[in-house]
Amino acid sequence: MAIVRMDNVGIVVDDLDTAVEFFTVLGMELEGRQSIEGDWAERVVGLRGMRSEIAMMRIPGASGKLELATYHAPELLGGEPAIPNTLGFHRVMFAVDDLDETIERLRPLGGEVLDDVVDYRGLVRLCYFRGPGGIVIGLAEDA
Repeated sequence: MAIVRMDNVGIVVDDLDTAVEFFTVLGMELEGRQSIEGDWAERVVGLRGMRSEIAMMRIPGASGKLELATYHAPELLGGEPAIPNTLGFHRVMFAVDDLDETIERLRPLGGEVLDDVVDYRGLVRLCYFRGPGGIVIGLAEDA
């Protein structure tokens, strides 16, 4: 018995439109968007009275997908944005062809580098980047 594939990574966001724009500017494409509710969804997720909306983002020419979700009911839970050593979801790392240009495209959308862009042993330049709703992504460029 073996894993066949990883379908997607899911991230809950407070503003789906802003998150879709952020990941589109990063270079992903919107594959589809839809409302999710009803008994089947409540049973899968374990939340009664659940109403949500998802946007499936894909990487052009690759198999990686990101499912962005927001919940209309029950209300979203959360407080301060997580820092990298918070239990649970850590980050999604994206390889990009031009790290500096990618950061400049994302900054107008409210994004920020958590600390610094670092060159790791001349192999890769990378940083953690905070996006909409406080989510953290990793960005890496091969040296």
